[in-house]
Amino acid sequence: MDSRSFDPIRFPFEHPPDEGCCTEIADGVLWIRLPLPMALDHVNVYALRDGCGWTLVDTGILSRRGIGIWESLLRGPLEGKSLNVIATHHHPDHVGMAGWFQANRGSGLTATRTSWLYARMLTLDVQEAWPSETLAFYRKAGMAPRILKRRLSSRPYNFADSVHPMPLGFRRIRDGDVLDIGGRRWRVVVGDGHSPEQATLWSEDDGLVIAGDQVLPGISPNLGVYPTEPDADPVGEWLESCEKFARLAREDQLVLPGHKLPFTGLPARLNQLIEHHHLALGRLLTHLSEPSTAHDCFRPLYMRDIGDGEYGLALVEAVAHLNHLFQAGRIRRQERSPDGAWVWTRVD
Repeated sequence: MDSRSFDPIRFPFEHPPDEGCCTEIADGVLWIRLPLPMALDHVNVYALRDGCGWTLVDTGILSRRGIGIWESLLRGPLEGKSLNVIATHHHPDHVGMAGWFQANRGSGLTATRTSWLYARMLTLDVQEAWPSETLAFYRKAGMAPRILKRRLSSRPYNFADSVHPMPLGFRRIRDGDVLDIGGRRWRVVVGDGHSPEQATLWSEDDGLVIAGDQVLPGISPNLGVYPTEPDADPVGEWLESCEKFARLAREDQLVLPGHKLPFTGLPARLNQLIEHHHLALGRLLTHLSEPSTAHDCFRPLYMRDIGDGEYGLALVEAVAHLNHLFQAGRIRRQERSPDGAWVWTRVD
């Protein structure tokens, strides 16, 4: 018998919608895929029929290509009298065009307070040169000198490069709120780790779960620490969120993720993700019998080589796992001379 028949994770839709097209996931729920200029080359967004119009869950980044896709969709399958946007979280691929919809279509924006505050703050914080705090953070993480040199010779990426100016006003949602959209009652369940106060939407009527980037199939959400909060513990926050979601998860729920394909088998997927990070933490703790910087921890964490294109995300996630062990009292750190990098060692 085919061993795949025992796989608890199933994918009812084998192929994503073509660019500029929609796939109907359920009555009044459309799946749209938008392009991204990176290794993870797409983001999923969802359109919920809402009376005579639509509510969009996430938007993709701001780009000419993205604008063209949305304008075509709004003339076609998403034509309607009203339009509103829900942002699951503040990352550019999810909130990048929220302000464009407000400015050009008069839409409203619904988000958690933290997501909106982060997005608005970051769009206003444009840097033409690398801030000293950011460079100090990279040095403490032990960033490879060639990577740091290359960054210093280029303009830093700014949030506003791919995010339209954010609307001044928004509608706040909180954990436990219920949104009535298109004949369904969607309960808001807030998670943390990948981003602060990320909203997920759980249909109380037919088992749909719009998960954003909180739960993904095939890959784990990036759990990164950044110069804005260098002592954060997103790994701990994300594991707590997974345990919270596990109490709500059912086998029959259809999960609509921010990336990859919609899937069923949410309880098993949450267990896989929790185990994945506990195993990574165990390998990291073993590795830290020898003093190491965050850069030195790539092999035990990821068990593969890390290319330049993914180096930045790998580094901030390595710091996150080190912070988690440090705050649990499992490792210690000290500053290395003369470069100031943190060197981490297991506490025996």
